[in-house]
Amino acid sequence: MQSLRPTLPTVPVLAKGKTHTGRCWVYVRDDRPFGGGAPPAAMFYYSRDRRGDHVEAHLVRWSGLLQADAYSGYNRLYATDRTPGPILEAGCWAHARRPFFTLADIEASARRKAEGKAPAPISPLALEIVQRIDALFEIERGINGKIADERCAVRQELSRPLVDELEARMRAERPKLSRGNDLAKAMDYMLKRWAAFTRFLDDGRVCLSNNAAERGLRGIALGRKSWLFAGSDRGGMRAAAMYSLIITAKMNGIDPQAWLADVLARIAEHPLHRLDELLPWNWKPELAAVSRAA
Repeated sequence: MQSLRPTLPTVPVLAKGKTHTGRCWVYVRDDRPFGGGAPPAAMFYYSRDRRGDHVEAHLVRWSGLLQADAYSGYNRLYATDRTPGPILEAGCWAHARRPFFTLADIEASARRKAEGKAPAPISPLALEIVQRIDALFEIERGINGKIADERCAVRQELSRPLVDELEARMRAERPKLSRGNDLAKAMDYMLKRWAAFTRFLDDGRVCLSNNAAERGLRGIALGRKSWLFAGSDRGGMRAAAMYSLIITAKMNGIDPQAWLADVLARIAEHPLHRLDELLPWNWKPELAAVSRAA
């Protein structure tokens, strides 16, 4: 079973007299945290909007573990009777941590006070929950790269008691808060999806967050400052294709410019049955040099 981590950044697209907001779907496979043998890869898709049927089309022939935020467009993927097979949801603890951190950001409150502004109130309970989640991430740093069974064993011993205590604490405190309270919303985000958030305890392949996908979209975030917008929907599609190649190369420790220059120079004459040699995880600079010399 494979694992994917998606995310969904926005892309400005030129329209008549303005720009509209397109979407660039990013799917990342990175099995290195649990010693998996599959090479890391990223796949980008462009669409005009963020309807859930896009992601259903992208993953129509795929099944496995999907680690993402709680975007409702993913919901139909988790149907138990799905064909060709089930997709198992894994919650992202980094997404869950953010609203608690916002309510417990001591440094931000201090900066506001230094600027003469009213300091933001600090929630002791939110701060406590952030510290509990940080303890889980600390355990993960110690098992990063170990095989799935070893990760699972450590999580059962060290992480499960912390997770159980966190759940008990939130379920005890949640009834004391009103529905519209920001801390209540942060708790509900997790408690309503508790099975997804605790899946990592019983499956060593699951990471604690989908930060691999977040790192994959950095190129888009930085690039928007340079290219400003895609010229059309077709331009958005071409950009998604190029980002797939560039980010995959980077994930495999390959210089994208050197790889693309070599592949474009060789691909017309390269045997079709050996195209896999040009994939980023198979490509070798020294072999490329030998090929050019020949």
